[in-house]
Amino acid sequence: MPENEAPRRPLPLLTPQNEFFWSSGADGRLRVQECRSCSSLIHPPQPVCRYCRGAEMGVRAVSGAATLIGFTVNHRFALPGLPAPYVVAQVALAEDARVRLTTNAVQCDPETLHLGMPMEVVFERHDDVWLPLFRPAPPPALPAPLPEDEVTAETVARYVRRPASTSKFEDRVAITGIGATPPGRRTMADPLALTLQACREAVADAGLLLDDIDGLSTYPGPNLGPFGEGGVTAVESALGLRPTWHSGGPETFGPGGSVIAAMLAVASGLARHVLCFRTIWESTHGELVRTGRLALPGGRTDSWQIPFGATSAAHTLAQNAQRHFHRYGTDRETLGWIALNQRANAALNPDAIYRDPLTMDDYLNARPITTPFGLYDCDVPCDAAVAVVVSARDAAADLARPPVLVEAVGTQIIERLEWDQSTLTHEPQVIGQAAHLWTRTDLRPADVDVAQLYDGFTFNCLSWIEALGFCGIGEAKDFLTGGVNIARDGVLPLNTHGGQLSHGRTHGMGLLHEAIVQLRGDGGARQVADASVAVVSSGGLTPSGVLLLRADR
Repeated sequence: MPENEAPRRPLPLLTPQNEFFWSSGADGRLRVQECRSCSSLIHPPQPVCRYCRGAEMGVRAVSGAATLIGFTVNHRFALPGLPAPYVVAQVALAEDARVRLTTNAVQCDPETLHLGMPMEVVFERHDDVWLPLFRPAPPPALPAPLPEDEVTAETVARYVRRPASTSKFEDRVAITGIGATPPGRRTMADPLALTLQACREAVADAGLLLDDIDGLSTYPGPNLGPFGEGGVTAVESALGLRPTWHSGGPETFGPGGSVIAAMLAVASGLARHVLCFRTIWESTHGELVRTGRLALPGGRTDSWQIPFGATSAAHTLAQNAQRHFHRYGTDRETLGWIALNQRANAALNPDAIYRDPLTMDDYLNARPITTPFGLYDCDVPCDAAVAVVVSARDAAADLARPPVLVEAVGTQIIERLEWDQSTLTHEPQVIGQAAHLWTRTDLRPADVDVAQLYDGFTFNCLSWIEALGFCGIGEAKDFLTGGVNIARDGVLPLNTHGGQLSHGRTHGMGLLHEAIVQLRGDGGARQVADASVAVVSSGGLTPSGVLLLRADR
């Protein structure tokens, strides 16, 4: 950057497929891709229409009128050229409410914004890009209701596919070993060293030798950032294993996806004992960036959200939470009971990062992150590794510990995967997976003794509680009030090790570890009496998955 030039916000990467959108402001007309066959508007641009699957695509100039369907006032995050606070918003286009744009709400007092408010586009030029921003439309425009989701709790049954066979792969596998490093803050530990420590512990816990391991599975694979240690390649190289099967990549059901993939490999006979692992060193990574010892990549982005400062999952989920508040009367205290529950459980876990008492006043008065989320709505960055061993059921009986059996998995995607195009009032990627789970078992929500539900943010937990049927859709406020139902002695003991909100962010793999601890009866002071069935969810906005486990008793 030349000296004295002001920093600028990240700009989108222009391609032949999207240039029409980002250059619309040159003549002040917003343009969106259109299917020539059925006239549907398509966003983000695609080579095929998702509605009629026609392949003749064009571009349509639209009015620029829209409805405000989500917004969050960002306080915590900042970008070059976009200092906090600023408003990240989502609008639905007047011509087709299925088309939603992430944007910034401008030329207004954030306190005056409300869902359903009519908005209009204004363009802001940055070099060869015209960013479509939105401001409140002048009176007499009338408020509009929130658009309905394409898939709702009422319509989900028509999309969920039941098993084609009564023979389940889940019946041929078991979880036989677990290992984990205690989560730490800025440990400066080598992430691969953390991985190997957890892996060796899991193998020993199963009563196996490293030479018995014939499969490796991980998520997200050889990621170069704070969310991995180098993947299968790094672990295989360090331990000198010779797996007959391996898997690793980000497009699966969160960390639980690596475990489900391992189950499929074992059930099909490709491997007998698969070592699954997940490492995160986000706390140390952040410290290295802060102190200038590690640089972040720069340049333009292919994201449809980052140019507007929507840099975190918090910005998406905060808007989902706000819509849930709007539609169902949920409030911040509803989310607060989840945070307080996790902290109470963490107080009994010597490995948890945060164990000090937390009151509702502490929660409500904590510094804002991005409305309605405050500090205690957000999980705790840490350095940690977790590993589990998935074994063939017929091999599990002879191992060191009683196996944990797999009753069912839920994996079906029925909602759109793009964060800002998906479900409005819940975390995207929970409703379909939850419904799918219950088609693969005769057990019901009332049979669950303990729930380890993804809590990257408090609202993740709320979404899973409703989607899995522990209360009705929109009924979480009543279910969570007072925290009684989710306490260790309640009807649904929740995140008994402190969850990611207090124990530390392990991206869901720590939840699986805790479920196995509970089903083995090894929870010590936090043990739920007679726990024999556990549900575990994995993923937060990513394609999610859910597992139903049971003790071998």
